[in-house]
Amino acid sequence: MKAAFFRQHGGPEVLEVGELPDPRPSSGEVVVSVRAAAMNHLDLWVRRGLPGLEVGMPHIGGSDISGVIDELGDGVEGWSPGDRVVVNPGLWCGTCEWCACGEHSLCERYGIIGEHVAGGFADKACVPARNLLLLPSEYEFSLAAAAPLVFQTAWRALMTRAALQPGETILITGASGGVSTAAIQIAKLAGATVFAVTSGDENVRRVQELGADSVIDRQMEDFTERVWRETRKRGVDVVLDSVGEAIFEACLRTLAPTGRLVTYGATTGDAGHLSIRRTFWRQIAVLGSTMANQAEFERVMGLVFEGRLSPIVDTVLSLDRAPEAYERLEAGSVFGKIILAP
Repeated sequence: MKAAFFRQHGGPEVLEVGELPDPRPSSGEVVVSVRAAAMNHLDLWVRRGLPGLEVGMPHIGGSDISGVIDELGDGVEGWSPGDRVVVNPGLWCGTCEWCACGEHSLCERYGIIGEHVAGGFADKACVPARNLLLLPSEYEFSLAAAAPLVFQTAWRALMTRAALQPGETILITGASGGVSTAAIQIAKLAGATVFAVTSGDENVRRVQELGADSVIDRQMEDFTERVWRETRKRGVDVVLDSVGEAIFEACLRTLAPTGRLVTYGATTGDAGHLSIRRTFWRQIAVLGSTMANQAEFERVMGLVFEGRLSPIVDTVLSLDRAPEAYERLEAGSVFGKIILAP
């Protein structure tokens, strides 16, 4: 099969496009003929190398996969070759105490397709059958691939961890990123008022089109002052942040009493300052969140398939152009998903 892969960690120069052996399914797995695979910033971090992460080489990235079942492994029931599917990129063991209580996003051996195992930047991908979700016949493969990782991450952060309620206010940072564009839509669907922070006139326009009520260009003004002014010095009920260290303290300052800050990333560093006095006096909560369990994944993908939530696609490129796709994502000029289509 053709695949985009690397044999060692490093910069863009380590990426290759070439032939690798076809995957074979083990018990409980299926081989999917990939029709579309979306890029995430995770693909850049894995290529560069993450502390403590060991992957088999050559490694194929790509967490978000849609396609058609090509082959069934032993013990797989309820699926047939030719079924159109989208894949939950999360991996869980099914036996630890977290899995037993239904919280498999906290599984002791939790992993991600495309990070801990081979992903979808190839003609074929081998995935657990329990990760599959049937794709409606009218739904485009590229849109389906653009949704799983970002929408399930945003859904769990807002609806499960923050328990966002109708009428509440929320600040979403990094608003042009994949999870944030999903979160804006989910927050509006939940009946919240959305403040969004991004940069540049074009991103401001696009974030407004997604439905954000107040969009702040961080290059032009201090988002904390804007939020403080527009909420009449109350603050917001929820902050959703993945920027981390550079703005962590500022995010905390925007919270109303009993507000919740949900963090799902730390792109600028993980040593954010927290005022203990402010935390207990204003009774605020700092919550961590990551990807979702299968029930949450199916819930949010159902809303995607119904058209109530819309994946954002920047461009679709052939697998041969994978090096270009990595470079474009690294340059930071992408709004929505780059899709690789074998």
